[in-house]
Amino acid sequence: MNSPTFLRLRFACKLSFAIVFALFVGFHLNLETPRWSVLTAAIVAAGPAFAAGGEPFSGAIRYRGWLRIIGTFIGCFVGLLIIVTCARAPVVMLMLCCVWLGVCTWISSLVKVENSYAWGLAGYTALIIIVTSAATTNTTTSLLDAPQFAVERCSEIVLGILSAVLADLLFSPRSIKQDIDRAVDKLLVGQYKLMQMCISDAGKEDIDRAWSDLVKSTTAINGMRSNLMLESSRWQRVNSRLHALHTLSLTLITQACETYLILLNHPDAVKENIRELLMVPAETAQEVHKRLKLVRQVLATNRSDEHLQTVTGWVGAATRYLLVAKGVHTNSGINAVENEILAGEVVVKRPSAEGHHAMINGLRAWAATSIGCLFWLWTGWTSGSGCMVMIAVVTALAMRTPNPKMMALDFLLGVLVALPLGALFYMFILPETQQSMFLLCLSLGIMSFVIGIEVQKRRLGSLGTLASTINIIVLSNPMSFHVSSFIDSAIGQIIGCFVAMIVLFLIRDTSRERTGRTLMNQLVSSAVSALTTKAARRKENHLPALYQRLNQLLMMFPNDIAKYRLALNLIIAHQRMQMTEIPEREELSVFHKQIRSTADHVVTAKNDVKRAYYYDRLLKEMNEYQQKLVDNLAPLSVTGPVKRLADMLHRYRHALID
Repeated sequence: MNSPTFLRLRFACKLSFAIVFALFVGFHLNLETPRWSVLTAAIVAAGPAFAAGGEPFSGAIRYRGWLRIIGTFIGCFVGLLIIVTCARAPVVMLMLCCVWLGVCTWISSLVKVENSYAWGLAGYTALIIIVTSAATTNTTTSLLDAPQFAVERCSEIVLGILSAVLADLLFSPRSIKQDIDRAVDKLLVGQYKLMQMCISDAGKEDIDRAWSDLVKSTTAINGMRSNLMLESSRWQRVNSRLHALHTLSLTLITQACETYLILLNHPDAVKENIRELLMVPAETAQEVHKRLKLVRQVLATNRSDEHLQTVTGWVGAATRYLLVAKGVHTNSGINAVENEILAGEVVVKRPSAEGHHAMINGLRAWAATSIGCLFWLWTGWTSGSGCMVMIAVVTALAMRTPNPKMMALDFLLGVLVALPLGALFYMFILPETQQSMFLLCLSLGIMSFVIGIEVQKRRLGSLGTLASTINIIVLSNPMSFHVSSFIDSAIGQIIGCFVAMIVLFLIRDTSRERTGRTLMNQLVSSAVSALTTKAARRKENHLPALYQRLNQLLMMFPNDIAKYRLALNLIIAHQRMQMTEIPEREELSVFHKQIRSTADHVVTAKNDVKRAYYYDRLLKEMNEYQQKLVDNLAPLSVTGPVKRLADMLHRYRHALID
């Protein structure tokens, strides 16, 4: 029942049912354009499948549906607001909606990836309402009908989303819980193997590959939480535990890698009996549990200062991981020990490092739609509105993907395939089904089934083909067939995708190196900001934000091993500084604020000259700070980590600011 073939066929049936049900109910309720409900059902169901490369989890479809509802309502409200304020100046009205699309694209590039869809939709929904209203001959009458059009669009969108959710419920929704259980156990085994590699003579490349895979797996499990919560509220306790497991997993990675760095200079730092126990192979979570139990027994028979602190810390974090993982599997009540783990630290969030990248994305969206708008106004082309809509859709949705140009190419191939496929339906199949709703639903269902299988294979152009075909066959009530109108609309789609793609190539995104440097500078700032005399600040949990930046570096620079080795060293330095108890002196506390301020200036510097100035100033302050620690009789456990951090900042100066 869980074979790949069965899952693909089940999703193809699910997609077909969603589209057919939205079409049937749309005609039954006498909606003017059931096309929007059908198109919504197709996108909400097929979009997550294309992204996942298979049948999506039930929570993914519902989450995407909620985002589409939110984005549609925001876009409708802003579109009506622009019409009310600029109804007497059509050119200004169209330019404002282009600006709004650019702003929404900019915001969608700054928020979480999973939430960016709502902002992209809000941008092009406002444009659709304004452009559709302005496309009719009698502009004044069409603008007065804009509120009705907005209400109809919202109702059709909701119908399409309900159809997709209903199809998901009927065709055995695929729960993510079993995948989470397997991933949690696999992650623990991976952590154990990483520790084995760090205390043995494993090569740097193998260790780099192991911890980078663990970072990606940890991030993936954390991303599953939102899908799980959308399945049912009964997973609330599992959600809380997964949140804690995220931090524990990152702690295990940090402790293991720090152990490796210590052993490079002190090979005998780990006692032989502990090393022998940890080097015993373990392939399951149960075997890891047995090994950790033996290690804890050995550690309990000796004083804590006789063993390497990172090893004892790793064993403690792995024990807490096992306890919380058991609760994830059983979804049982949270006991007192677990409650201390779950409420132990306050997670700190950091601002996005993609400000310049987001600005370029917003500029691309604004420029593409403005060019299309001016071309439409200049030529008076009858399908200019369709061209504008396609430009807006491509630029709004493609910008947040890892490869916007490939996404635009997918749309372009989709609209090219949609021309002959849509012509087949529009000119031959649909006219023959006008006397039978069953034949109409059957024809669309067969098309959706075939494309649904290709979407799961992530076939280039498959998603664009599905959306574009539904868009140009104009499922209206009543249906009318004008070949010239169809060809005009199809050409408008093609030209719109082509213009959007040309803008993406002309306005190049050169922010990759800048974003990478900002991420590294933020890691430096976090490491330096860990210097504090306040116990409350030491309890703050920065690990999720730090590893989020590291994961971004892994995705942006997949082959730059030196860069993410340095990033990991900065994270290790941050954790070491956070656990260091600095003497409570007013002089040191004031100097901490000064160092943090200088580090923040390094991050926010607008040019290379200022960045170099503040970085050199930071190095000077770190040297002064080491002398102040000596003057205040700070122990070696404090001066040692500070010296290692200062030496690292000196050694990698060019890598961090150039």
